[in-house]
Amino acid sequence: MVKADAGHIEIGISEQERAQIAAELSKLLADTYTLYLTTHNFHWNVTGPMFNTLHAMFMTQYTELWNAVDPIAERIRALGHPAPGSYGEFGRLSTVEDAPAKAPKALEMVRVLVKGHEAVARTARGIFPLVESANDQPTADLLTQRLNIHEKTAWMLRSLLEEQD
Repeated sequence: MVKADAGHIEIGISEQERAQIAAELSKLLADTYTLYLTTHNFHWNVTGPMFNTLHAMFMTQYTELWNAVDPIAERIRALGHPAPGSYGEFGRLSTVEDAPAKAPKALEMVRVLVKGHEAVARTARGIFPLVESANDQPTADLLTQRLNIHEKTAWMLRSLLEEQD
């Protein structure tokens, strides 16, 4: 019987490509976690005439984001690298701005979240060339799922900002 070497990974993606993909996925993880925290913050602190609508919408969104962090971190681990997991690391890696110290008004919350979802979509989309050249279908599938969610969520949030005739 051949014994597997715990430190050796041979999945058809080179160590260098796995390291690069893991590094980029770490940015996606940081973006996702930062946006999760902001969305949860806004869920707690939203006020005004749109309270019920936004409170429920933000809960749906932060729950989806919370459920997204584990698959991203697990993909990093499957590629043989440690996943970041501290606020310090997330702060260094994230392109999503941290939530304002004082909760903004409801529609400003929506604007902040639109920017956040668009930033996460840009991060995910930016990883595709690397993933495609490495022939990494599981990561490509993960990225496609994340892009679909972030682009759709940004659209739904933007629709709340449209002026009514």
